[in-house]
Amino acid sequence: MIRSRDDLSLASRVVIKAGTSVVSTPDGYPSLSRMANIVEHAARLVHQGKEVIIVTSGAVGVGRQRLAKQALLKRSMSDLITQRDPVVSGGLPNKSYNSACAAAGQLGLMSLYETMFTQFDVTVSQLLVTSFDFTSPERRRNISHVLSQLLSLGVVPIINENDAVSANQGYETFGKTFSDNDSLASIVAVELSAQLLILLTDVNGVYDRPPSEPNAQVIDVFQTSTEFKVGNKSLQGRGGMGAKVNAALTAIDGGVLAVVIAAGYDGETVGKVLAGEKTGTLFLQHESSTSPTNRDNAKSTTGDKDVSVAVEAKPVDLTALAEACRAGNRQLNAQPASVRNQILLVLADKLISKQDEILAANKLDLDEADKSGLNKQLHNRLKLTKSKLEGLSEGVKQIASMEDPVNQRLDLTELADGLILEKISCPIGVLLVIFESRPDCLPQIAALAIKSSNGIILKGGKEATHSNQYLHQLIIESIEEGSNHTVSSHVVELVTSREDVNALLKLDSYIDLVIPRGSNALVSFIQQNTRIPVLGHADGVCHVYVDESADEIKTQRILYDAKLDYPSACNAIETILFHRHHIDSGLIDKVLKLLRKSGVTVMGGPIAHSLGLTEQVTTEFHMEYSDTKVTIEIVEDLTEAITHINKYSSGHTECILSEKKESQNTFLQNIDSACVFVNASTRFSDGFRFGFGAEVGISTSRIHARGPVGVQGLLTTKYLLRSESSEGHIAAANVSAIVGNTEKIVYTHKKLL
Repeated sequence: MIRSRDDLSLASRVVIKAGTSVVSTPDGYPSLSRMANIVEHAARLVHQGKEVIIVTSGAVGVGRQRLAKQALLKRSMSDLITQRDPVVSGGLPNKSYNSACAAAGQLGLMSLYETMFTQFDVTVSQLLVTSFDFTSPERRRNISHVLSQLLSLGVVPIINENDAVSANQGYETFGKTFSDNDSLASIVAVELSAQLLILLTDVNGVYDRPPSEPNAQVIDVFQTSTEFKVGNKSLQGRGGMGAKVNAALTAIDGGVLAVVIAAGYDGETVGKVLAGEKTGTLFLQHESSTSPTNRDNAKSTTGDKDVSVAVEAKPVDLTALAEACRAGNRQLNAQPASVRNQILLVLADKLISKQDEILAANKLDLDEADKSGLNKQLHNRLKLTKSKLEGLSEGVKQIASMEDPVNQRLDLTELADGLILEKISCPIGVLLVIFESRPDCLPQIAALAIKSSNGIILKGGKEATHSNQYLHQLIIESIEEGSNHTVSSHVVELVTSREDVNALLKLDSYIDLVIPRGSNALVSFIQQNTRIPVLGHADGVCHVYVDESADEIKTQRILYDAKLDYPSACNAIETILFHRHHIDSGLIDKVLKLLRKSGVTVMGGPIAHSLGLTEQVTTEFHMEYSDTKVTIEIVEDLTEAITHINKYSSGHTECILSEKKESQNTFLQNIDSACVFVNASTRFSDGFRFGFGAEVGISTSRIHARGPVGVQGLLTTKYLLRSESSEGHIAAANVSAIVGNTEKIVYTHKKLL
């Protein structure tokens, strides 16, 4: 499923429509540069294994230039232009001449395409159709069959309306099937079950008002919200923006996953669209489709007439989304803890009762992941199972059963006689959480936000689009049912594209904290592109130091678990440091034999490799494999181990295996990481295992929250000051003098809690 621009590259069958204004110059000559750019990008897609269909205009324009060169026709041109076509009821001017131009021009246009595609070793074919061809079921089947056959052979079909036969009239004659090549492209895309339709035109996309007007803006994603206006259509061709919007929405209604209306004069447009860049106006099936009844009531005003369009349009308003989330946050905070807990209990039940539906949505993601060649680690993170859902449900119940963390008294101080200062816990406000391909993160994070009365905007990995959408829908239902509709479901929002995130990072007036869970590059990008505080960790480079006194059996059990329980987790170990003593003790050999037997690839640091312990050497110690790979190295003593870890660790989780209390305590005191363990697997570094119910992430930051971030990490504090004096309290003595009270305040600062 295509849910955002990021997913457009997944389209395997693409229809590209090149309008007259794209393939022709204003005076009617072929635009060789623009045609060449379209051909180059189409050929590139074919070589990538995609199927491409081109619907092209321009035959009439090319034909005009060809016929103008014929002296005989030049002399009789005035007669042709004024001639009234006897075939058409009532007689329409120019039709015979346009038919002649189309007949002459189609050959030249196709010759240009064939020559250009040949340069890229791509074979093309030509299909000329009329509206009548699509009114006959048999003809329609024949067209679909031949197109499918051509595509299966790697041939690019080039389709145009047969204006020589149709007299350039489109639906005015037969069955109102299509009126121009925009609607023809839409029909072709629907007939062939294309995933993507690109309508190339002479403007940048659909504007919220005529492009000639001041402050006209291109609509990024076409929505069902606001009336839009377009200007006069191009003097070339029969389409216009109203026709393109209608064509786009007809395609969406017919099952095409996405349509982009974009500028054909930009030679890189097709490449930009497939790369997910923000160009033109995007129509998405899940956002833009609507019923025919609603469409009949919508109008687009053009410069010359009203054109019925499918829906009204408006760009995604992320500011409004953040405002709605803030409002939901305040509604949630006004409710007693029992309401928040009830929402979570409803959600926990749905995670069990809707298991089949969740797994069905997850299977769609897994199928697309298989097709795209998603790597094994991400595939494992993406997959949901019944046992995972049962664990999720238990985790949400655990969060619900916790003591209410909000409005808890943390401190109580008497500042002066009758003047009491109270410090309480409160939600941070609105959180933006960006997480990886694991869809199980979504209900966990949402549950923590609900428990702590925070609003939250979630952005999951595109690999988990179907899973995330369905899980988010369950959360919405849980909020509405659990709160008896007293809390807006906007308190938990879901966005789907990188562009949404980029825009949200600018909303520091509405979003209070960003928590990224992903690569170092992602975290660095976010930190560099927002003024909002950022909390998170970039890498999970975790270490275990096997001390001289380590127990042999305990060591093997813990190392096996820390590496192999879940190799792609951020709390899985990446480096094992052995005290030199274990070269002779035989423990290293036993550990390596165990790991290798279990499929682990062992890399050696320079010392370990020089001793013949590994076949492969590495000097890169700050390495998160997230796989069945581990680095080992030899150290002389505890001090060297601590120095090595503090140098190369990401500050996530470290462990010492030792039977000496002194060594244990030295390690605990001197290791500078968020979590430091003794004789316990690093896999315990987890919000659920810490008793938080779940975690929003593991923070390696040094402020606010560190380590697994549960409910407490999503809270801040505020101070409440109450005067119990009948006169109230004032700070300045001179003010007291003005109102007749010269008694100076005496501070006591007495702790009451």
